[in-house]
Amino acid sequence: MNLDNLKEFSKIDKENMLDLLVSFPKQCEDALFIGERSRIKLSYKKRYSNIVFTGVGGSAIGADIVKGYVGGEIDIPIFINRDYTIPGFVNKNSLVFTISYSGNTEETLSAYKEVKKSRANIVAITSGGKLKELALKNNDMLIMIPKGYPPRCALGYSFIPVIAALWEIGLIKNKKDEIKSSARFLDDLQKKHLAPAVKGKVNLSKELAKKVHKRFPAIYTSNRMEPVATRWRGQFAENSKVLSSQHVFPEMNHNEIMGWVNPRVLLKEFVAVILKDKDDLPRIRKRMEITASILRKEEFSVLEIESRGKGFLERILSLIYIGDFASFYLSILNRIDPTPVDRIVYLKKQLAK
Repeated sequence: MNLDNLKEFSKIDKENMLDLLVSFPKQCEDALFIGERSRIKLSYKKRYSNIVFTGVGGSAIGADIVKGYVGGEIDIPIFINRDYTIPGFVNKNSLVFTISYSGNTEETLSAYKEVKKSRANIVAITSGGKLKELALKNNDMLIMIPKGYPPRCALGYSFIPVIAALWEIGLIKNKKDEIKSSARFLDDLQKKHLAPAVKGKVNLSKELAKKVHKRFPAIYTSNRMEPVATRWRGQFAENSKVLSSQHVFPEMNHNEIMGWVNPRVLLKEFVAVILKDKDDLPRIRKRMEITASILRKEEFSVLEIESRGKGFLERILSLIYIGDFASFYLSILNRIDPTPVDRIVYLKKQLAK
């Protein structure tokens, strides 16, 4: 299929995922406004022993980005919880962000109840549902975000208000200028290199989609960029309906590198996707180069993709945006609507019985 034939897009993208992708830079600006408007209560300005995020799926990826972006600036542990229960260390000195886009995610609601018992300080982030009701009833800090998005398409709303809350509390420096510049940068990146109207090899995401089409992407990053790999894997699964895997350097060099041997007949259909950033440690960059060389010598496909932008947030979001558009174009190549997630909906209905 020709990805430059835009007339075909609407036949496949029936719920208009493309518009949500194009409007992501604007979403980041809106999310900043929401974050600044949601003032933290004075009672929250205290010393915390740890920060915990509890959520799953599209609601949890924002926490991954927060940790990757500002984790090095915060001098207390950060833990991301994707489960029904919470760690035993959560107590009255913990700051817990409970994140559920719909407000009805059963794992998050279960964890919320345990957090309340621990007497931790809660910030709830949601578009409504049961979580909103509980937060209002229990007088928790509540940040409301817009309804009407698939959770994975509300990424800006799931992490930027958290960043704003963290600087309001005093745990990090104000990031307003960085967020604004990142939104402008993403808009420019989209118009020049990602949008459907951009044709040929200039379009980074179209080229990527073509190269991973009908293959199994094995995604590799440094530890500091692991949230990006998590996002790519999730987007390939939900948008493209494609299975993929992820791992990090240097750990993959101590085990997974040896797995690229068998089953040989299946591995011929694999492609290693190495996501790079200019500030990856020099030894990590060297490991990436050697690993790519090993795989290419054995005639495996390898794609190396470099982040773009000046600031760290710009570079994180550039890779995410490239991957998001690639997952969309891959759905078009697969001739499958990127928006519906029928199996997830079915599973939730079965659990509700």
